[in-house]
Amino acid sequence: MMKELNTKKQDLKSASEEYKEKRNALNAEASTLAAKRNDLNKSTKELINEAQEYKKLRDENNEQVKENKAKRDEINAKANEVFAKVDALRAASNLTGPSIKDIRKEIDRLEFTQQTEVLTPAKEKDLVSKITELQKQYVVKKDQLESNTELKNLLDEAQAIRDEASEFHNVLSEYAQKAQEYHDKMISTFKEADKMRAESDAAHKQFVEFQEKADEQHKLFISAQKEIRDIDKEVRKMRKGETDGRKVASMEDVRKDAAELFDKFKSGEKLTTENLMTLQKSGML
Repeated sequence: MMKELNTKKQDLKSASEEYKEKRNALNAEASTLAAKRNDLNKSTKELINEAQEYKKLRDENNEQVKENKAKRDEINAKANEVFAKVDALRAASNLTGPSIKDIRKEIDRLEFTQQTEVLTPAKEKDLVSKITELQKQYVVKKDQLESNTELKNLLDEAQAIRDEASEFHNVLSEYAQKAQEYHDKMISTFKEADKMRAESDAAHKQFVEFQEKADEQHKLFISAQKEIRDIDKEVRKMRKGETDGRKVASMEDVRKDAAELFDKFKSGEKLTTENLMTLQKSGML
């Protein structure tokens, strides 16, 4: 029985060391994953802060777009009022039809076509005819405008207002472009943060798995250590029992020897000092 217990104790010690090594290795891996997770969480937070800063800049630029758009629209409304007066004056002066600006644009377009495209003689003749007709219209319109001071002044005023509105439009376009750039950066950074957060979640999941496995190995280690202590207790009990048994057997031998010596003492035989001590030990003296 003692041999079996010692064998079992040695097996438990070996298993205990194995559990301990596995536990420590798993805990080390869990620590590595925890550090990775923490680094990823830190980077995710930094990316979110960066994206929030882009969002703030985007909103600031969008606010500028809104303000400049309101100013542009307000000025355009004033220009429309002046152009309404222009249209009314044209109608009153029988100056309806294409504006001098539109006629000039059409002449330029046709002349560009004539210069850059290969035309048949018939088409070129037709094109030249149209250009000539438009040039006549342009001259007539120009004479009419120059002779009508009130209309000319209104057109100049309307154009000046349009130019002012264009300035605000250009400014809002710049702000709108910046707002879009910051918006794109914000979206890109948020996506990067989401990707990093997913990596962090995966690392945390692995961390939990390794931690749970380490805990299992620790429980096995503790259980093995308890069994070893229980075996040690059992061995001590067995050894104590053997010692007590030997003591009992020894006392029986003493009593047996003492009985023989006592018989000799009673018969008058002389006893040695050792014999007397044996009798005293047995309690017969």
